Amino acid sequence: MTWADQLLSAFYHAKWQVTADQAIYYREIVGNAFGLGSALFGMRRNVWAWPVGIVGNVLLFTVFAGQAIGNDQGTPLFGQAARQVFFVVASVYGWWRWNQNRKRSSAGVAVQPHWATARQRIVYGSLALFAVVLCFYVFRAVGAGFPVPWWYYLADSWIFVGSMLATYALARGWVEFWLCWIAVDLVGVPELLHFRYYPSAVLYGVYAVFVIWGFVVWLRISRAESGPPDEQAAPAAQTSAVNS
Repeated sequence: MTWADQLLSAFYHAKWQVTADQAIYYREIVGNAFGLGSALFGMRRNVWAWPVGIVGNVLLFTVFAGQAIGNDQGTPLFGQAARQVFFVVASVYGWWRWNQNRKRSSAGVAVQPHWATARQRIVYGSLALFAVVLCFYVFRAVGAGFPVPWWYYLADSWIFVGSMLATYALARGWVEFWLCWIAVDLVGVPELLHFRYYPSAVLYGVYAVFVIWGFVVWLRISRAESGPPDEQAAPAAQTSAVNS
C-alpha cells in the first residue's frame, strides 16, 4: 500500500467517538463543508460551484450509505445517499452548461437568474409528485431489512426528488432553486437529527439560513438584469441536483 493509499484509508476511517455507540466520521464534516462552499460559489454564479460540490457529494455518499457499505455510523439513508450520486451527474451537466453560458455572454456571466414559466412549473411539479410516490415504494422495498418507520421512506423520497429538482433548477438558472432547497431542508434537518447524523443536521440548518439569503440575492439579480427567456437558453438535458 502506497503512502497515498494509507492517507486515504486513514481519512476514510477517521471518526470522533462521541459516545460508546455514536461516532461522527470526519468525512461527514468535510463533505458538508464542501457542500457549503459549493452553495457559496453558486450564489455568486461562479462555475466552481460544480466541481467543489462533486467532492462533497462523493464524501457524503460514503457517509449516508451507512451500514449498507459497512459503516458503523447507523441506519443508511437511501434518499440522502442516492441523491449524492445524482448530484455528481447533475454537476457535470451544470458545469458544462454554465461554462457554455459564460462563453456566450459578453459580460462573461455563467448564469442569468430568472423565474421558470408557468408551464415549466406545472410540468416539473407533476413529475416531482409522481417521482416521490415511486421512490417511496422503491426505498421501502430496498430498505425492508432496516427497522425504520414508514414516514422515513416518504421523507427520504422527497429529499431525493426535491434535491434533483433543485439541482436542475440551479443549472437552468431558475430562482425557484432556492425555494426548493428550503422545502428540502425543512424535511431533511428533522430526519438527520432523528437518525443522529448531527454534523449534517447542523450544517443543513446553516444551509437553510444561507438559502434564504441566496434567494434574496438571486431575486434582486433577476429583477435588475433582463436576460433572454428560458426557452431560448441552452437546451437542458439533465438532476439529485446542491443534497446533502
